[in-house]
Amino acid sequence: MEHTVPDYISKSVPVPASARVPWYSSTFPTYFGIFLWVGFYLKIAEPTIGYASLGTVLLGLLVAGLLCLALYYWAPAMLGMQSGHPLYVVGTSTFGTSGGYLIPGLMMGFLQIGWVAAIGAVSANFIMTGLKLTSRTLYCALVIIWIYSLGWVAIKGIHHVARVAKFLNWIPLFMIVIVFWANHDGIPRYRPVHAQPFTGFLNTLSIVIGYFATAGAAGADFGMNNRDRKDILLGGWLGIVGGVLIAGGLPLLAVAGYVGRGIGPASYDYTAAIASVGSLAPVMFFLFAIASMVPTCFSSFIASNSFSTMLPKIPRIASTFIALTISVILAATGVANNLVGFFSLVAASFGPICGAMAADYLLAGRRWSGPRLGINWAGYIAWLIGFLVGIPEHIPGLPPLLLKADNPSGLYSFFVGFIIYLVLARVGLRPPVVETANNISQQPSF
Repeated sequence: MEHTVPDYISKSVPVPASARVPWYSSTFPTYFGIFLWVGFYLKIAEPTIGYASLGTVLLGLLVAGLLCLALYYWAPAMLGMQSGHPLYVVGTSTFGTSGGYLIPGLMMGFLQIGWVAAIGAVSANFIMTGLKLTSRTLYCALVIIWIYSLGWVAIKGIHHVARVAKFLNWIPLFMIVIVFWANHDGIPRYRPVHAQPFTGFLNTLSIVIGYFATAGAAGADFGMNNRDRKDILLGGWLGIVGGVLIAGGLPLLAVAGYVGRGIGPASYDYTAAIASVGSLAPVMFFLFAIASMVPTCFSSFIASNSFSTMLPKIPRIASTFIALTISVILAATGVANNLVGFFSLVAASFGPICGAMAADYLLAGRRWSGPRLGINWAGYIAWLIGFLVGIPEHIPGLPPLLLKADNPSGLYSFFVGFIIYLVLARVGLRPPVVETANNISQQPSF
């Protein structure tokens, strides 16, 4: 029986084989660039090497990279590659044709509001640091100009941003190498303040996974442009695991070296390591900010695309402007400065989404089953329970063990979403797959 499906599904056209590109020009630079953004490693040192040795934390980075690859990225990327469709379409098998409006459709847009705010706040702070100014008024003005102007660029010229990104993405890599080299002689003298290696290891997992969770689900959007399984594998290994180790490891070593050198206050903030470079430091702060233009534009574009696709009756300009305004408020008020807290919220939100999608992928025989009619309650219940597991600090009455700071609740939320979906699917809580006129559920032959 043929059913009517929403326009966002029926009008989606799969990426043809002739338009697919190899991993080294798509998935790899995209993911590597994501980890090169300075916000990833800006505050990562204190909760990690502040508690554990460098060897333990570097091992944590490797494990975190492998978990991101296997749990959060693989299923969405394979679904995108096999179907040729983006996340908001392939997600309808897990959450339904109606349920897909909210999860993952609007959910991705909502979290991008937070990402735009976080990137805007970091960029404005770096510009202020480079200028050696502390004016709150100037900071707010920079936030407003940064977010609104780059949001406008994202809407009107994202294709130009993509071209520039091929070059700007690598600027942070050169700078983290310089900062590392400037502080490397202090690394042998570094010792963690707290002797709690397991805490440092778990904090490493939590921060990396939280930072990556939305990008993992977006693997469907990147994967739909890849040619085959080999592209998915190589792009993931080098872009995700390699990105975590290099973009996470070198800054951590630089901060450890800075503290070990004892040339100033023992700060674990990466800005202190940058400042230790000397006369080149102000230029580096500006360059880190300039490199942040690309993630600002991409996050703004994703938010704009999410809201305009899922809420087509609202003009794209209007929905985007509202989203950017919320981002400005979050950044200007300082809410967006809590990067580690934001990463944990991201993990709680998208961990169970990725878990449920991975379960659905396995149940369908490692393929996309096609959109499911209405709301897939197996997916929604799995997400809700997984989300609650991911935010224990916001649930009153829980035992202290579950509220420990080193509790990797974002990782647990993935497994809860995965297991709950498997159980509910087995007891028949999934609606049937929709057979549509344009055979959207059929897989491309590559």
